[in-house]
Amino acid sequence: MTVNLRIAIAQLDFLVGDLRGNAARILKAAREARDRLRAHAVVFPELALTGYPPEDLILRGDFMAQAERILDDIAGQVHGIDVIVGYPEHRTGMPYNSAAVLRDGKIHAIYRKHALPNYGVFDEKRYFLPGSEPCVFDLRGVPVGITICEDLWLPGAVEQAAEAGAKLVLNINASPYHANKIKEREAVVRERIAVTGVPLVYVNLVGGQDELVFDGASFVTNRGGTVTFRAPEFEEALLPVDFVCGDTVEPVAGDLAQPLPEIASIYKALVTGIRDYVGKNRFQGAVLGLSGGIDSALTLVLATDALGVDQVECVLMPSRYTATMSIEDARLEAETLGCRYHVIPIEPAFDAFLAMLEESFAGMPPDTTEENIQARCRGIILMAFSNKKRKILLTTGNKSEMSVGYATLYGDMAGGFAPLKDVPKLLVYRLAEYRNSLSPVIPPRVFERAPSAELRPNQKDEDSLPPYSILDPILEMYVEQDKSVEDIVAAGFPEREVIRVAQMVDRNEYKRRQAPPGVKITRRAFGRDRRYPITCGYGR
Repeated sequence: MTVNLRIAIAQLDFLVGDLRGNAARILKAAREARDRLRAHAVVFPELALTGYPPEDLILRGDFMAQAERILDDIAGQVHGIDVIVGYPEHRTGMPYNSAAVLRDGKIHAIYRKHALPNYGVFDEKRYFLPGSEPCVFDLRGVPVGITICEDLWLPGAVEQAAEAGAKLVLNINASPYHANKIKEREAVVRERIAVTGVPLVYVNLVGGQDELVFDGASFVTNRGGTVTFRAPEFEEALLPVDFVCGDTVEPVAGDLAQPLPEIASIYKALVTGIRDYVGKNRFQGAVLGLSGGIDSALTLVLATDALGVDQVECVLMPSRYTATMSIEDARLEAETLGCRYHVIPIEPAFDAFLAMLEESFAGMPPDTTEENIQARCRGIILMAFSNKKRKILLTTGNKSEMSVGYATLYGDMAGGFAPLKDVPKLLVYRLAEYRNSLSPVIPPRVFERAPSAELRPNQKDEDSLPPYSILDPILEMYVEQDKSVEDIVAAGFPEREVIRVAQMVDRNEYKRRQAPPGVKITRRAFGRDRRYPITCGYGR
């Protein structure tokens, strides 16, 4: 005898800490899954009730108690459909990252996450205890097991569910994005299925939360590990998946959204991160400094794609060193997009600061001090716009610059969010080229000219840094792969340049600690991922 089973995947964007708002979204989706999709169960992501990651909210007794009260409220309103929802459990007095099966007004079953990740951006062992028991519940006569996120990445929990009789496994996730993550997830699922022979439903969170972006891309695999359904990336969705159940459970082939090309997925991740950071923090839009260079041009386009041109304002702040082409290109970028822009020269402010400091600096030649004063004049202007107009200031620095400290504290680093913080310079160019392939919004000359901070006569980035074609590969090995200087030199890079770059990275940790958050798109981002001491004698 066969049974038809329909499960709805709720790939949704939740706000961390908004317990009542998240509960309302869960109930609305459950009712829609029941009434419109005619689903027998609906599955939500990991910690959907609290949003992910809730971080030290988990340490607050009042928060945990309210989360469980609200879960009980949700359960009391659930009828006619099973709801599988992630939440932080504390009813026993011990904290667990759990999933509850809600059925007919009650909590029917609970699963507690076994594998707690404690690397990279994860620190779940700070908050939770590991579970150890499987959870298999009956859904229309089909034994269904539950696992949570990291449980997939290590042997144990999925196999345990299969041994307990599960013929289908539901895996709920808050799996952060980095480039090519979809391939990694699907490969891991195939490893688990090769052992168990049990099909799996992978439900992932979508949306931005501070530095993290969740790409969704939920999927279903059959007993052979073939993907039979895949949801779109970076889009909220409530989608049905059908199964034919007898001696085995077979997913019916459904929608199969193709993974985006790498550059398109990175671009979407950046747009999602900006959109949710600005929206969830209730800013009235964004403001940024537009220099005529590639970094600010890309930041402007990302912001307008995320928020709409009416929500983005830019400021051109020329100095005595600003090239005419920079002003022309910046104007053209803003006008092409239809953004409001202002031209405010910094010369009066710069002159005033030089006059104030003239006596104290008498007899001392100009150096980076005067360059930084210009950057800080711009920072003051931009923060004034941010304060007055309730718009977040987006900084425009990239990962290459942040790595080596090629940025000014309280100057071009001043701001509330850094979209390109995890984007190396060479990738900035690729992203800009990709965006121009959709519609030409960045002038060709911006790609062709040599990068420059324009803080002194005829300045070029390569006056202070190795060419980006050399710098970026060195940084990838040193920052993202934790390779030693010796390893990088052995890979063919000049020893003198490698030592110089490593020293710049090491001595500028203090700057990065004071930088605004930005979207993580690589395996090893500054901030949550890479945590190095500021005061450190290693490598001196």
